[in-house]
Amino acid sequence: MGYPQEALAEEEELLLHHHPHWKMLILPALTFIVVTAVAGFGIGVASARLNGTSSTIAMIVMAVLWAVIVGWRCVAPLISWKCTHFIVTDRRVLIRQGVITHSGIDIPMGRISNVQFRHGLVDRMLGTGTLIIASASDDPLEFDDIPRVQRVHSLLYQQVFDSQSFDSQSFTSREYGRSGPDAFGGGEGPSPDAGRPGWRTGRRGK
Repeated sequence: MGYPQEALAEEEELLLHHHPHWKMLILPALTFIVVTAVAGFGIGVASARLNGTSSTIAMIVMAVLWAVIVGWRCVAPLISWKCTHFIVTDRRVLIRQGVITHSGIDIPMGRISNVQFRHGLVDRMLGTGTLIIASASDDPLEFDDIPRVQRVHSLLYQQVFDSQSFDSQSFTSREYGRSGPDAFGGGEGPSPDAGRPGWRTGRRGK
């Protein structure tokens, strides 16, 4: 069983799983192209103008610099992107991130009081945006670069509505089960037609 299924509770249904939008990888990709081009040009110049040991040292230095910059500005953001998860289930919203040190946030559906989204012109063209989730007692949480943010917003709104409707029905059932039958002094409760004009409870005389 792969992630995120292994992070779910028993009988919890996975509805959505996203990494951040791929626009986060645009700058690392451009950095890789530019750094590789510069390093290749530098190695070519060093091999053409320097001889022997000097040429070898210069190429090694440029190769090391290339590896450090690519690892720092390209590979690390890619791994961070891959290890960041936005998950929606029928019970909660989960955010998991981190490579070595992991961190996570769980927001139960029943505690979400408001869901909003925000995106500018560029984000609308790319199909991404910022999702804002407000819980019952905490400050709103903002999650940037959510793919298809409008679809996620609609899904969350529906799940929150269903969760609140279910809680309301459960509360009503508990209240009726505790007070309904006892209020009439019997286990069966009143006749459903007792309150209608022209109807009386009890046995009909012959």
